[in-house]
Amino acid sequence: MIFGRSERGKPPVEPVTLKILVAGGFGVGKTTLVGAVSEIRPLRTEELLTEAGRPVDDTSGVEAKSTTTVAMDFGRITLRENLVLYLFGTPGQERFWFMWDELSEGALGAVVLADTRRLEDCFAAVDYFERRAIPFLVGVNCFEGSARYPEDAVRRALDLDDDVPLVLCDARDRESVKEVLVGVVQHAMTQAARRRSAVTT
Repeated sequence: MIFGRSERGKPPVEPVTLKILVAGGFGVGKTTLVGAVSEIRPLRTEELLTEAGRPVDDTSGVEAKSTTTVAMDFGRITLRENLVLYLFGTPGQERFWFMWDELSEGALGAVVLADTRRLEDCFAAVDYFERRAIPFLVGVNCFEGSARYPEDAVRRALDLDDDVPLVLCDARDRESVKEVLVGVVQHAMTQAARRRSAVTT
């Protein structure tokens, strides 16, 4: 590099950085999703579950869970040379929801992870992004042993608008997570184009 230019005379590529939130209920797989796809060692703010938290931490359906995110998870993935996603996993418990407003500042879009065994746990995240007009995609995390339901049934249960994408995914699998993130970016771009079109007509 010479004076900020490559030796071949081409200017260096300045990547576009995009912020994606990963939200959902307690124990739905947000930390796992960020860790599965991040190209850097994810920043995690997990603490052990304690007896003191039992009255407020509903672990039914996720009895093996021993830790919880108390601030956020952070990871990064480069989709192309000029496109980098920063991933912010939100805390799932209600007592940490005050952090969501700050984390969502400047976000392009969001992934709402859902677990069909505890579908009601993602209602708050769906409502949050709908009220703030932040484009989001629902990713149904396919846990081993959990029942599989038709997409239409899950969509009705969550009362999703027709234009909100819903996909099946495995939060442990890098390729599956990448497809989810690409879906969020595409959905956000479509929504932005739709808004621009509405303004100019």
